[in-house]
Amino acid sequence: MNVQQVPPVSIFYRRDGLDPGAALGEVQRGEPVRRVRDFWLHRTGDYWLVTRHADVRRVLADQETFAMHDPRRAPILPDELLNMDPPEHTRLRHVLTAEFTGKRIRALDPMIDAMVHALIDDMETRGPAADLMDAFALPLPLGVICALLGVPDPDRAAFHRWSRVTLDLGLPLEERIAAGRESRAYVAGLVAAKRRSPDDGMIGMLVREHGDAVSDAELAGVCELLLLAGHVTVSNTIGLGVLALLSHPEQADRLREAPEGDAVLDGAVEELLRYLSVSSTALARTACRDTEIGGVPIKAGDQVVCQLPVANRDPALGAGMDLFDIGRRPVSHVAFGHGPHHCLGAPLARAELRIALPALLRRLPGLALGCPADEVPYRVNNEVYGLHALPVTW
Repeated sequence: MNVQQVPPVSIFYRRDGLDPGAALGEVQRGEPVRRVRDFWLHRTGDYWLVTRHADVRRVLADQETFAMHDPRRAPILPDELLNMDPPEHTRLRHVLTAEFTGKRIRALDPMIDAMVHALIDDMETRGPAADLMDAFALPLPLGVICALLGVPDPDRAAFHRWSRVTLDLGLPLEERIAAGRESRAYVAGLVAAKRRSPDDGMIGMLVREHGDAVSDAELAGVCELLLLAGHVTVSNTIGLGVLALLSHPEQADRLREAPEGDAVLDGAVEELLRYLSVSSTALARTACRDTEIGGVPIKAGDQVVCQLPVANRDPALGAGMDLFDIGRRPVSHVAFGHGPHHCLGAPLARAELRIALPALLRRLPGLALGCPADEVPYRVNNEVYGLHALPVTW
């Protein structure tokens, strides 16, 4: 077990290698709805920590009882969509959903596939060793989402830097807020340009099809969220996913040998999402009225934080939830959240993982860790868990 040697980390973000922090498992077993005084995002306070799968789903689904909007939240993450309650959230979500239908996402498969193989070609040319994060796991989802939104190639590195700073809980709050402001200013300019001259990208399509039904501020908030979440979460799932597969070579072989269309491919993606759960929490909810969660009284105004990785290991979901098994019958995990705020980009993330991981294993059949597993540097104390680097050879 790789116990991370890091400064104190909020209980909401504790991890132990590929597993949730041991303290979270203890909470789930002993007091699954627990009052804690800790910090979340930026603010120290009293929160209800929710860890059971059924309770997490209930909180995330019940917008009438548990609201998103919290005026005390610092302006770090994009506000639009993430921070909305009905009816504004319902309206904007309805407009955007058409862009993430199965048909629209399947149309992106050739682009994703081409990017995957181009990156592997480059790895083979430079090989036989690389940092998989820099060579593959990061540039793939960043390239896909930037192409989708029409971000020029020269601007991609800057956006990655803003994202990295914004999500790093170990950095000073002022630095994170400044990065968020730069990111928002850039995206606002991008949206304004697309409004003046709509292209065939997602922003241009939204402008042409919905016109004034979506404001520039709403478009900018959504696009910033997609750029932020759309590459950081997928890149870290790829990195951790390859680490998990290389640590279980028999499962890597099974995925490598599965033919196109085989159910094991989709099953492997769902198991990786469940097992890794790179987003540690859903955004905190505020109780709108006196209520209860799992029989525990909750007062109006109380803040509730749902911890996703440990909820996805809940024994109530079935046997062996702490084990990694791509042959597992998929369960209703909450890696993408649940309910009205279920991640809009989930179909795109699934498509990238489904295409990228088998291709990497097939093209590089000798893929192996380039360092001992316990020396892999984890990205701890971060909004999105992952790896700083993943040395590999082939």
